[in-house]
Amino acid sequence: MELKVEFISRETIKPSPPTPHHLRTHKLSLLDQQAPPVYVPILLFYSPTTDMNPTKKSDLLKNSLSKTLTYFYPFAGRIKDCYTIDCNDEGATYIEAQIDSDMSVVLKERGIDLLRQLLPCDPLEKYPEPSAPVILAVQVNYFSCGGMAICVCIWHLAADASAAASFVKSWAAVASGIDIELDAVIYDCSNLFPPQNISADLWKSFEKNPNVLGAEVVTKRFVFDGSKIATLRNEIGNIGPSLHRPTRVEAVSSLIWQALITGDDTENDEIVPVHVATVVNLRKRIMNPPLPELCIGNIFLLSMANSVAKTPSCNSLAEKVHESIQKINDEYVKQCCESGEILNLVKSVAAEVGTGVFSFTSWCRFPYYETDFGWGRPIWFGTAMKFNKVAILLDSSDGNGIEAWIGLPKEEMTKLEQDPGILAYASFNPTYI
Repeated sequence: MELKVEFISRETIKPSPPTPHHLRTHKLSLLDQQAPPVYVPILLFYSPTTDMNPTKKSDLLKNSLSKTLTYFYPFAGRIKDCYTIDCNDEGATYIEAQIDSDMSVVLKERGIDLLRQLLPCDPLEKYPEPSAPVILAVQVNYFSCGGMAICVCIWHLAADASAAASFVKSWAAVASGIDIELDAVIYDCSNLFPPQNISADLWKSFEKNPNVLGAEVVTKRFVFDGSKIATLRNEIGNIGPSLHRPTRVEAVSSLIWQALITGDDTENDEIVPVHVATVVNLRKRIMNPPLPELCIGNIFLLSMANSVAKTPSCNSLAEKVHESIQKINDEYVKQCCESGEILNLVKSVAAEVGTGVFSFTSWCRFPYYETDFGWGRPIWFGTAMKFNKVAILLDSSDGNGIEAWIGLPKEEMTKLEQDPGILAYASFNPTYI
């Protein structure tokens, strides 16, 4: 479906007041350097309101964005090289557009190709130079019904999904006049994770590999209702020596992983290991020194797990996911830094992404549904990432369920949709708004 999008304005929003000269250089860490060359896209949908007309909303959004960039000043800069961001206040792209349809049309379908039409840029666009992309781009879409979608793209080198959530929530707080402490959003992680002379070829295989971004990749939304997840968690039962009850994310991840294994077409006597990588947020796991919860940047590690069983149980897979996540603590992170394991892991994942490794990244519990600009919280939050062999897990709007955006080749997606476990616990792109 093609939306009729009429662009109203396009401008550059700069920090106000400007960034002081002594803050002009923001150092990147090794964890920033490991981020793939893509944008992190965020889409926030808001119900029609009569409290404020579009002109006042527009002024409020632009003025508050300018104030917020004073604290998140690297987002208004440009990538200088693989070590630094030049915080030169060149600004963020800000676009406003009128959509010639009701918001319900988009929310009814919620297909990824439809959602991408609302974004300020292509999340996967390739740039000739590292300094070419703006770090932050915003598109505010006004629907004919009066609803609106605020869509944000942040260059991954500067922010992971947690940092992106911190930014949009902070922007909303500034807009609505809420007092919020933002002095700790810039934190120098280059001492914890010293940058290295990483070759520009690190993610070349990612950019060129048709298995990752090719036309054959299909991304669909699977919704796991909170009550179904509770049933699944009970069915899996306690896991591991500690008899840990699986979390929502562990339960859903193990179910998807099991479906991918049982859907494999290899001969019955051939066992092919299925590796999964889980993105683990370090902000609450590193305690010495403790990291500010709102700090920007990429502060995550990949935890690896694998299964060689042909028909593994969800219990065993949930245990493997749990163990791979739980091992990441202060001591483990320190050892990874000292041994160089972080870089080796990133290189191996970059080489195998879209082929030998399936990746899970959870955005659950990030405060996207708390972004109230003054006209209420979003009625739905989504993303528009389109990668092969990747599952992005988001909270459902009630906070109890999970929406899994899964990318697979067409044939594998068809098998996943027919898997008995997936059919039992998930709905395919339901409309409940």
